[in-house]
Amino acid sequence: QMRLVGSGGGSVQVGDTLELTCTVSGYTADNYCMGWFRQAPEKEREGVASLDTDGTRTYPDSVSGRFFVTKDSRKHTLYLRMRDLQLEDTAVYYCAAKKGTTCWFTRPYEYTSWGQGTQVTVSS
Repeated sequence: QMRLVGSGGGSVQVGDTLELTCTVSGYTADNYCMGWFRQAPEKEREGVASLDTDGTRTYPDSVSGRFFVTKDSRKHTLYLRMRDLQLEDTAVYYCAAKKGTTCWFTRPYEYTSWGQGTQVTVSS
C-alpha cells in the first residue's frame, strides 16, 4: 500500500519562499500521477498543483507563476516550491497520488492516497 508523508510546512512572512516535501513509500509505480492540495479553515479542499507521469504540470490561476511542483523519482519524493507567499496561502497542504497518467487538481475525489498534511502559515 502506498504511503505518503508530507513535511516542510512552517510559519513564514508575506513574500517568503517555502518548499514542501512528500515522501512516497510502499508500492510505487511509474503510472501514478501526483497532486498537491490545500485546505484553509472553514474552506473546501482545493488543488494547487498536479503532475502527470509525462511531466506535465498544471496549476490554478491563484498560484500559477508562484508555485512549482517537481518530482525526484529516484528518491520517491514530490516537492512543491512556493514563492511570494501571500496571506491567502495559509492552509494545511496535502500531497496525493492517483493511479493513472493524468491528474486533475480539480478532482480531489479521484486521488486514492493522501499524505497527512503539513501546516503553512503566512503572516504579514
